Parts: sequence; structure tokens; C-alpha cells
Amino acid sequence: MSRRAFIGAGIASVVAASCGDTKSGRATSSSTTNLADGVIDLRPSGPSSPAMEYLTPQSDFFLIDTVGAMYPRVDEKEWALRIHGMVDREVTIRYADVLAMPQVEHVVTLACVSNEVGDELIGNARWKGVLLADVLGQAGIQEGAQQLVSTSADGWTCGTPVEAVLDGRPAMLATHMNGEVLTGEHGYPVRMIVPGLFGFVSATKWVTEIEATTWDAFSPYWLERGWAREAPIISSSRIDFPRNEQTLSAGEIKVGGFAWAPRNGVGRVELRVDEGPWSPCEIVEKTTGDAWVQWKARVNIATGDHRLTVRCVDQSGVEQVAEQRDVIPAGATGLHSIGITAA
Repeated sequence: MSRRAFIGAGIASVVAASCGDTKSGRATSSSTTNLADGVIDLRPSGPSSPAMEYLTPQSDFFLIDTVGAMYPRVDEKEWALRIHGMVDREVTIRYADVLAMPQVEHVVTLACVSNEVGDELIGNARWKGVLLADVLGQAGIQEGAQQLVSTSADGWTCGTPVEAVLDGRPAMLATHMNGEVLTGEHGYPVRMIVPGLFGFVSATKWVTEIEATTWDAFSPYWLERGWAREAPIISSSRIDFPRNEQTLSAGEIKVGGFAWAPRNGVGRVELRVDEGPWSPCEIVEKTTGDAWVQWKARVNIATGDHRLTVRCVDQSGVEQVAEQRDVIPAGATGLHSIGITAA
């Protein structure tokens, strides 16, 4: 997930450029330049058949960036990561050092803060690399450090809460995605992944520098533009099939989609037809709270127009927020619903 083009509806009100990391796999991509903010919008456009893949292929992962096709071309032999600031000792590591450390793999859902409810600026992948906490341990993070300011090879900055990296979650310096070496547009040779946080405060690509510091000492790129300082991914769900405004045969229909509730995990998913009762859905695939789940259901619909609505409830029993809220400054809330016609 990239994280920089999520100006969305807020900043400048120009094109809907929202953070993330590639297209979502349901359509071909288009390219629009936001001259006001230097954002390249590579979101998918146009309808296509749904792709209910638990792991989002690297080639289909959403991508929106401030650099677009002009992303940094970084040679792994030249790449280095400098860790400094409020540390016991400054450390510089190379790509070979990362590969020589104990390797870990985790399935983690990455989302853009400008993802509207039910939209596609979100993806799920198996990331491989090293635990960021292990790397930071070489430097020794000092007491009082509040944020990790990471800088990419193109100069973009991101502020990540120290607590989110050192609290035991599998925050990573990633080199692979779904068994493949990262492509250049996804941050090759090394990028950050921090489960549970929107990409603009966690997912720096082409990372070359991490400075441990305080909140007051530095304001990262998107904080300066009106977005939140700390941005946990919000529990949400969406209907992937049928598609909105689709016409189906009356009777039993299949409904399915995704739901996520970082970091508690999804406890259950429920579907409602029109203003009827909430009915439980079957969760098809589920790993940890750091990854989304697939869900499916079968419902009977009579001839006419209907509205399907989905919601999720996390493992702690907290329901998805139904109240609608804009993406700025910390992500959208609301319930995803679609209209269908039964003939």
C-alpha cells in the first residue's frame, strides 16, 4: 500500500487521490495528475466482474502515489537504511543484512485512509521480511521517543507511533509480497508494513531512513496537509457480489465480500435485505486480526427492487460504525449497501 495520494475529498478538492498501493484488480487503471498536489491517481476505473481472492496479487494491489510511474529506481546493492535520532547508537543496515536476519511471513491487510466505505483502496497480502522491532533493537530506542519518522528514497516522510512497532505486532521491513520480490512500484527493495494502521502513517516504500523522535519535533508529509497523526484502520465491510444495480433472477441469490477489523479481528459478519433483520453470514477464510476475512451468504429475494447492507462485528463485540463520516482526517465510516433488482 502506498500511502501518499490520499488527498481524497479533502485536500484541494481536486481529483479524488487517495492513499494506497495499487489497483484493486476489478478494472483497468487510469492515470490522472493532480497538479495542485503532485499526486498521481492510479485507481481502477470502470466495472468488471468481482475477484474474490483472499490474497491480492501484487499486480492487482491498489496503487496511488505522489510519484506515479516516476517512482525511485533503487538498486539493492546501493540501498541502505539509516536508523538514528533518539537511539543508543546509530545503525545503518544494507539489503544483504536484511536477508541475513531471521525471516518472517505474515498476512496483513493494507488500506488507504481515503478508501470510501465499500471501495477498493485496500488489499491483503502475505508479506515477508524481518521484524522491524528486531532491527530497531540494534539501535536501541530511547525512552521518550514517540514516533518513527521514516523517509523514502524520493523524500516523502511518514510518522509511525513507536508503540505500534514495539507492542508485539508483526511490524516489518518487507522484501517480498505473496512469495514474490517486491516490484519497484511497491517499494523494492525494502518497504515498511505495520499491521492495523492506515498506509499513510505506516507503509513507507523505498524506505531509506528511520528517525526516532517526538511528536512535537517533526510533522510528516500528510500531517502537514490536514490528516490525522495516528490513524488506526477502521473496522468495515463491503459487498463484492452481486454488483450495485445488477439485475438478478428472483429467488435464492449468492452474496459475498470482505470484512476487516484490525487488530481485534472479525467476530461475525451480518447481512440485511431492505429493512429486515440482520442475518449471520458464513466466514469463509480467516487467519488473524491483521487480515481481512471473506464472507458469503444466500438470501431469498422477491421480484422488485431491493437493498443489501452488510456490517461486521469485531471479536470484542463492537459493531462497525454505522454513522457516515468523510475520509478526512482519519478514514471513512458507514455501512456499505447496494441496490439490486430481481426479475
